[in-house]
Amino acid sequence: MTAHFPLIEAAATPGARMLGSIDALARESAGMLDRPFQRGQYDRLDWLTLTAQHLWPDTPVAIAAARVGPHSLWLPLRDGGAGRARSLASWYTLAFGPIATPGCPEDVRATLLETIARQVGKRFGALALWPLEPEVCAEVQSAFRAQGWIVIARVETAHWVAHTAGLDFDAYWARRGSKLRNTVRRRAKSSPVETQIFDRFDADAWAAYETVYAGSWKPNEGSPAFVRAFAEQEGAAGTLRLGIARRDGQPVAAQFWTVENRVATIHKLAHLESERANSPGTLLSHAMFRQVLDHDRPDLIDYGNGDEGYKAEWMDERRVRHRLRMFNPYCLSGLAAGASIAAKALLRRVAR
Repeated sequence: MTAHFPLIEAAATPGARMLGSIDALARESAGMLDRPFQRGQYDRLDWLTLTAQHLWPDTPVAIAAARVGPHSLWLPLRDGGAGRARSLASWYTLAFGPIATPGCPEDVRATLLETIARQVGKRFGALALWPLEPEVCAEVQSAFRAQGWIVIARVETAHWVAHTAGLDFDAYWARRGSKLRNTVRRRAKSSPVETQIFDRFDADAWAAYETVYAGSWKPNEGSPAFVRAFAEQEGAAGTLRLGIARRDGQPVAAQFWTVENRVATIHKLAHLESERANSPGTLLSHAMFRQVLDHDRPDLIDYGNGDEGYKAEWMDERRVRHRLRMFNPYCLSGLAAGASIAAKALLRRVAR
């Protein structure tokens, strides 16, 4: 194993420290957070770099790092001041958690996570982590509780997926409800659209995406620069799937997907509010699902976080994402943050 990580020195006993920049993380990880080694999109250095640069440019990062033998684990945080920290994530992040070097055994990962919990407690008294998959939530709770932290967990949002291993589009479509299939059939006849799907970044197509988004029901984009930079990055990697639907030459719906490691992820979608009655987004989804299922053949389609009603029509399983609030009772900032949460909970009960 050590030969795979030439720049990561082996440590005989677990050790930890805080890294104060993405550059420091890049140096320490020695390429192990790059695309070839991290299957998870949100576990990669390039994702963390874009998040820090575009979403939290004025917020210090604090990356807890632990190592034993050839194995390392990192917990990327942003320093909120006053002894409080949050996950280095944003509303674009669909899953967050500790990031390990490839091949790290479960028992070693657990040891390193407890080491990180001790290290984090030397600097922060309150920690908020989101969005966590259930198994990640469980391992983080276990590690921090073992180090004396008080942990409050709650389900924060839904997360929808479709299981598509071995399915082409026709087989997938046959499993959808009659309401969705009838809507597509009717709209395709009464309000047809022309669709294009790009697997490389295209400036004109991206301009169409931004036009649709600006005229949609969606709130203002939090960081258009982040979304474009991510699309450019994935276009260069060959994982981008950017769909544009046009009526009479004008863009009316747009979707931004990525496909990688047999997982297709729907990151962004929008249609013009003025076109709502014509369902251009539904017609574009039909085209996107057909293209991805017949050509990319993913095992899973991920519709992201959120419990919007339309997702259930396209997906098979409703999962959840958790939020963790953790307090270190051995420091004033942890006690203060924990007392504030307890007081708010008490007031809510009284108000009922």
